[in-house]
Amino acid sequence: MIASLNPVTSSAPASIRDLPTPSALLDGSRLDRNIARMQAQANRLGVRLRPHVKTAKSLPVARRQIECGASGITVSTLKEAEQFHAAGVTDILYAVGVAPNKFGAVLDLRRRGCNLKLVTDSLDIAGALAGYGRAHGHHFELLIEIDSDGHRAGVRPDDPLLLQIAAALEAGGREAGGGALLAGVMTHAGGSYELDTEAALVRMAEQERSRCVDAARRLREAGHACPIVSVGSTPTALSAVSLDGVTELRAGVYVFFDLVMANVGVCALDDIAMSVLTSVIGHQPSKGWAIVDAGWMAMSRDRGTQSQRRDYGYGQVCDAHGKPIDGLVLHAANQEHGIVGFADAAAGAGGEDIRRLLPVGTLLRILPNHACATATQFDRYHLLDEAGGIDVWPRFSGW
Repeated sequence: MIASLNPVTSSAPASIRDLPTPSALLDGSRLDRNIARMQAQANRLGVRLRPHVKTAKSLPVARRQIECGASGITVSTLKEAEQFHAAGVTDILYAVGVAPNKFGAVLDLRRRGCNLKLVTDSLDIAGALAGYGRAHGHHFELLIEIDSDGHRAGVRPDDPLLLQIAAALEAGGREAGGGALLAGVMTHAGGSYELDTEAALVRMAEQERSRCVDAARRLREAGHACPIVSVGSTPTALSAVSLDGVTELRAGVYVFFDLVMANVGVCALDDIAMSVLTSVIGHQPSKGWAIVDAGWMAMSRDRGTQSQRRDYGYGQVCDAHGKPIDGLVLHAANQEHGIVGFADAAAGAGGEDIRRLLPVGTLLRILPNHACATATQFDRYHLLDEAGGIDVWPRFSGW
């Protein structure tokens, strides 16, 4: 149990009309539904769920995930590891390749009782970490990152480098004085974000599983222990039919979902738990625009839907209750100004029509392209519960 993950409710506003704009809103019922859905999938597949907390970076959100059954967490920054460990979480995977300038901070966390596991695909890093461990009398735990889809980082399962990294750890990791031990393998099929059919997602999920399991098999056949086999992305996690040979599932953006995930096909618009509250502050009638006070500083510059089957601009426009307004998107953004208009101008309203539809002062909610990128623009969430109440939940940032 996380001891200090109680929502901050001081000075909570009575309604969204009392909030400043822009503000980050969370729909509590959608949030809980998303958390339960992923946990049920992990339970069905017989693996532990180690959620990636980089999306929310919020202790109250993680509390709900852990209370639903999650075991351990995944982080993308040492700041996240520090914050969550301070709140009582001890089993943490830092799922970004570790650099030597972070060895000291990792050692400090581990000596304070944090079971922080690291990731690399580099023989040089494996050797350097083992040497650092020997010099400081400490055993680090390291997972080898596997490239299962050619998307980003990792070692191919059939690459000789896989066994070379394991051998470097084995040679210098089991000395009594310290070193680095092979804890397992992990992979992330980020290429799944480029898919948009159920069949393709199922194939990618099986590819992710089979290639990571194959890497673990090669290591074991070479005499290396490989206790952890960790896979996951939100699309593959929700599309997997079997996770035979896998020990844990990782996913992150599922907690909020977003428009990219809707285009991929793993959620609907009414599953998206996060939105940005904004106010109409003006119009350009001749252009059919309404101007709002949520620009790219609120929404982020992420245009992830631009290359997908449906382009939502900088976000889907909804009314104050969160219901999408058909065809209306945040199609352009400056730093603090957003431009709302119809995606298909021919099917949209003219300038006078949009002024009547969205008078100055109208509250709107914008669904984000990429929840992780939009969330990081804010230092708190306003959680809306089913009874209409609002809680203020803090969020942190930094590295």
